[in-house]
Amino acid sequence: MNTISMGAYRPSQKLHPLSLLAQLTSRQTSGCLQVSSGTVTWSLYLEHGKLIYVSNTVDSFGRLDRQLRRLSTQVPSLISAVRVQLRLLFENSPSRLPHGRDYEAICWLVEQQHLTSAQAARLIEDLAKEVLESFLLAQMGSYEVIEQDLLIGLPRLCQLDARPLVEYCQNHLRRRHLSGQASVAGEQPRILSQNGVHPSTEQKVEQRAEQRIEQKSQPPTSAYKSTQSSISNSSPKLEPPAPTAAKSTYTIACIDDSPTVLQAIKSFLDDKCFAVIAISDPIKALMQVIRSKPDLILLDVTMPNLDGYELCSLLRKHPNFRHTPIVMVTGNTGFIDRAKAKLVGASGYLTKPFTQPDLIKVVFKHLT
Repeated sequence: MNTISMGAYRPSQKLHPLSLLAQLTSRQTSGCLQVSSGTVTWSLYLEHGKLIYVSNTVDSFGRLDRQLRRLSTQVPSLISAVRVQLRLLFENSPSRLPHGRDYEAICWLVEQQHLTSAQAARLIEDLAKEVLESFLLAQMGSYEVIEQDLLIGLPRLCQLDARPLVEYCQNHLRRRHLSGQASVAGEQPRILSQNGVHPSTEQKVEQRAEQRIEQKSQPPTSAYKSTQSSISNSSPKLEPPAPTAAKSTYTIACIDDSPTVLQAIKSFLDDKCFAVIAISDPIKALMQVIRSKPDLILLDVTMPNLDGYELCSLLRKHPNFRHTPIVMVTGNTGFIDRAKAKLVGASGYLTKPFTQPDLIKVVFKHLT
């Protein structure tokens, strides 16, 4: 493996992302450029100087899901169930690519004929614009060039010219700057230079860039994301229920056959006022719930052997759980599904994929 060591830039030194990218494209480099700044790492995959894919460590699957949602208005096959399946298959799976599981997921969508090659290319371009914008703002850190074909065995869905993408990102940053969204506090907005900042305000914009990178690490987080660092960055502070509540700790039973979903819910509710009990076997769930006597039950609808509606009905027949809040958690959002939940005595309905604020709102609503 041929690399340019991370030591080429010490962590405290200034980065010039635009210049670095220009050098690699002009040399027609093939491989992966990794740039780290603070807690964020960008990975740019190149082939003969063209961009194949661009990603970073800030909630890559949340970003992919948002783009797929937009694309679903034009591609009916990208239903919620497909997007959920995608995340379960790839989000936490091992990958030989540095921060490249989302690219493998897009290749899977093409292989399964949920996307055409042309649609995948447009998706990759939109993702690249979003990631490159934050990449151009990186000011301090280190980099590494891995001159090896890390995408071997995977299809090349597109080859992007870096120049128009960078120009698009700079224009977008310039418009934000001129509108006052990216202006330095106490100063009038100024035109961005080639490096994305005006030379006379470089030091202050550097501080703003660090803040902006931190802000970009806080997009809406999917219920299926179990990576602890991402959850901690994107998690709003959990506040306990109303002061009038008699209990200081609430027991939440989560019944779902997916370990990924259970782990994500436990992470979302990782606070001293919650004790979360994860139950993956619906057959054994009734006895476990009876033993634990939870204050609230989160119940998945689609499970093998015993679905959530049947289990909810059984719980309601038990004298200890006639009034316990039971929230159905499912990707089915139709009227019939909601009616079935109401008929079996469910207290509420939470639609997958959900964000942490969605979950907390439902939990506090039924606990208080």
